[in-house]
Amino acid sequence: MSDATTDDTAFERYVLPEIEVLLRVAHSLTRNHAEAEDLVQDTLLRAYRGIDGFDGRHPRAWLLTILRNTHINRNRRRRPELLRDPDATDRMISAASDERTDAGVDDEIDVEIIRALDSLDEPFRRVVELVDIDGLSYAEAAEVLDVPVGTVMSRLHRGRTRIRYRLDKVGFGPRSQP
Repeated sequence: MSDATTDDTAFERYVLPEIEVLLRVAHSLTRNHAEAEDLVQDTLLRAYRGIDGFDGRHPRAWLLTILRNTHINRNRRRRPELLRDPDATDRMISAASDERTDAGVDDEIDVEIIRALDSLDEPFRRVVELVDIDGLSYAEAAEVLDVPVGTVMSRLHRGRTRIRYRLDKVGFGPRSQP
């Protein structure tokens, strides 16, 4: 059994500095502020319970794994049919991502960027969101998505290329110099 003071110190040292990242990733997963906060709260509770078994290496990756697993488990509890069809989790998460609301962005380029991002297939969109919007490293995004780092790099390149192509197509591409 571990010492509660040691656990509290470890929690403060390894977990608390990562709360902002957890919130950004949770919001990216849930697309809902209240659900994101609930997901982070559940993640923090699980992290606190398991802090005595944590070796102190790669706290962000450890926490993002807890967050991802907690999110999947919460969705499975809400939708019991997912327990019978685990592959349905990805389809359900993808459908939830499509419920994005526009925050009233009034600048035309911002609207086109959002459209370009939304037009991406889910695997590419998720990587672009995690790396370019949420600021995660390739390794952290790979941990969240449970894919190799090379897959993250490939999807990010392809996603960015598709966004650039769409922006160019609607007139927001780079202008050539005379």
